[in-house]
Amino acid sequence: MTTRTPNLRVFQSLWAMQPYTDMGEAFDKVRDAGFEGMAIDLGAADIATAMTTRPHFERTGLTPLIVAFPKTVASLREPLEMARDFGAPFVIVIGQVFPLTVEGAIPIIRRWMEMSEEIGIPIQFETHRNCITNDLFAMLSLMDAIPDMPICADLSHYVVDREFWYPLSDFDQSLIARILARASSFQGRVASRQQIQLQLDFPQHRKWVELFEAWWEQGFRHWHHRHPGEAPVFLCELGPPEYAMTGPDGKEMSDRWVEALQLHDTAQRLWAKICAEKQSDI
Repeated sequence: MTTRTPNLRVFQSLWAMQPYTDMGEAFDKVRDAGFEGMAIDLGAADIATAMTTRPHFERTGLTPLIVAFPKTVASLREPLEMARDFGAPFVIVIGQVFPLTVEGAIPIIRRWMEMSEEIGIPIQFETHRNCITNDLFAMLSLMDAIPDMPICADLSHYVVDREFWYPLSDFDQSLIARILARASSFQGRVASRQQIQLQLDFPQHRKWVELFEAWWEQGFRHWHHRHPGEAPVFLCELGPPEYAMTGPDGKEMSDRWVEALQLHDTAQRLWAKICAEKQSDI
């Protein structure tokens, strides 16, 4: 008897739908394209604005996901309560409390994890620049200090942060592998050592696209091993300008919606490949 592994849970970011789509149209477009849910980025909208999205979630049946940017330890509580009321599976934390040392960050991370348990909403700490997980080396130290620290892997930030040369050395690959082995969810964006968000179809970017695809597959394999019978979340998060590069006319150099669909299909293909291999081993 075989067990069916569910499809990958692919989400789109509402922030990534800006600035060319109004909210209602964005929700319809994301639902019709087959995404499971929409992520609300509280770095791009305040809580009051984010609350206005609730009727769109109810109307479209999309699952909400909350991305929080708490500027104090206590201020994570409101996004957690919002996520609980919205029925979000978890909250992604990009902590704007930013100690200069790992030792200073540890009690903050632990307090946020305690708050998550108190309110009853899981959290994941995103690998992100300009926040408490700013640097890859510091993040790895935090992971060692807090073995149960849940992680959302957005590797684009660390490729830029460390200015990785291509091809990556075995040492650099081993550092990324440690993140992937622990990741509880994944984000879809491709970076190079100089740029946070590359156009997916430009030939000169192909090597970076292939690198990220290999990382996502590696992360999915770790997840499948740890959570058989479940599927992780993959969030497509191609940001508007100035994340998106523009030409001298101010127009973006690629179509981010088309690229989001590419990321959706790529992630589903990688997940399906892993599931098929596991089924053939049974």
